[in-house]
Amino acid sequence: MTVKNTYESVCVLGLGYIGLPTSAALAARGFTIHGVEVNSEVVDTINAGETHIVEPELDLLVRAAVESGRLRAHQEPASADVFMICVPTPLTQEKTADLSYVWDAASSIAKHVKQGNLILLESTSPPRTTERVAEIIAKESGLQLTDFHVAHAPERVLPGRILREVVENDRIVGGVDDSSTEAAARFYEKFVSGRILTTTARTAELAKLVENSFRDVNIAFANELSVLCDELEIDVWELIALANRHPRVDILSPGPGVGGHCLAVDPWFIVELAPTTARMIHTAREVNESKPDWIVDRVVRKAERFKKPGIACLGLAYKPDVDDLRESPAVEITKKLCAQNVGDVWAVEPFIQDHPDIPLRDLQSGVEGADIVLLLVGHRQFKRMPRQWLREKVVFDICGLFRNTELD
Repeated sequence: MTVKNTYESVCVLGLGYIGLPTSAALAARGFTIHGVEVNSEVVDTINAGETHIVEPELDLLVRAAVESGRLRAHQEPASADVFMICVPTPLTQEKTADLSYVWDAASSIAKHVKQGNLILLESTSPPRTTERVAEIIAKESGLQLTDFHVAHAPERVLPGRILREVVENDRIVGGVDDSSTEAAARFYEKFVSGRILTTTARTAELAKLVENSFRDVNIAFANELSVLCDELEIDVWELIALANRHPRVDILSPGPGVGGHCLAVDPWFIVELAPTTARMIHTAREVNESKPDWIVDRVVRKAERFKKPGIACLGLAYKPDVDDLRESPAVEITKKLCAQNVGDVWAVEPFIQDHPDIPLRDLQSGVEGADIVLLLVGHRQFKRMPRQWLREKVVFDICGLFRNTELD
């Protein structure tokens, strides 16, 4: 089948942390976007030219896209030249990939797919998922697999820099066949300034999982060092700084664990595929997932020296300066401290207004009213906090905000 030279309309399924910035970026480059989001409140918010997530400059770009008529949100898909699937792929309780949103998205667009259309799966997925998407669409549309193009193009962006990185980053694209790879590459060339790296769908799928597993393993090493240093009464931050003076050593920073939809999730997809082979990846996940309990245990022991202490947890997001709480170890730590009933526990999180399970305070009152302060996330606002606020407090600098950790 001949690859189309022009693509003008795009149907984006999922208007979250990836789908909405991608839609806004595409609209800014002349594409007409039919956005699909099941949450009616999100649909109304976007169509009002507003955003439901925090990302630098995203509100301005969305407003411009809506006012120009190039972006409109809906609850149902429609016909388009290109379909982009940007739905969540969470973990089940059994640590396996929940691909139900992907299958539902594929089924929902099947009746709209026409000959020559391009279907792109950007959702992080285990190998063979893209091939299954193609099979679902073929079966439910009545088309042949050769009548349309299907490819995987994993997103590789950093929250806080999404609008820049969705355009500037190199992109891996892998089709279920050569013509699909070519079609996907041509589409991304229209708005991506980074290199377009072509491969197969399975390799593209695994590449994203490997990238995040590599980072997870490295963070696990740093987190394991922090536990070791605590046992040996050594400053882990000094140790890492000294070790990193070696020209071929670059140890990452320890923290409360690993969060976010990617790093805390993707390695399990590999473990699911090869449980007896992916031993290092599995162990790294166990190390990082155990870190919150290790921290809670030490805080509880310190809290026992007080009579119902105030405990302030600074930060709930999974990384600095974003509002993303997905898989956040800081949330897990704070909830577990609340459940321990060792004192009054609250959180300070400047990027959200409220939380269903955790009471929130502003930074100054949150710190001043506490006996114990946990620095869990390195938000800029916390870095600018006057150090005298922490005098006479028990401080657990989990994220190395002041490079001075107390975990005895």
